[in-house]
Amino acid sequence: QVQLVESGGGLVQAGGSLRLSCLASGSILSISTMGWYRQAPGKQRESVAIVTSGGTTSYTDSVKGRFTISRDNAKNTVNLEMNSLKLEDTAVYYCNAQIRPWNRNIYSYYWGQGTQVTVSS
Repeated sequence: QVQLVESGGGLVQAGGSLRLSCLASGSILSISTMGWYRQAPGKQRESVAIVTSGGTTSYTDSVKGRFTISRDNAKNTVNLEMNSLKLEDTAVYYCNAQIRPWNRNIYSYYWGQGTQVTVSS
């Protein structure tokens, strides 16, 4: 059984900062790509930031220069540092990871339960 658990969401004023964390646990053999997605009310889920096992990162244009994704391969964690938050960053943020469990020969995508980030004016 593989689980992703997020933490760190909350309410923050525009211009403020938040840090999201995600821990992958369970019967994990290896983890490939990890990332953060978000879904605002009435909108589709979108990719925010992705980091490969080698540390290569990519960001959606709207967060470039404000958000930083990082991971600790030894601890199976991925973090998202969010600075200069804007009203439009309000959404439920989901952790995602491409994981190969011990009892399978393929990688599958796993999702966390989501954490709410609300930016107020």
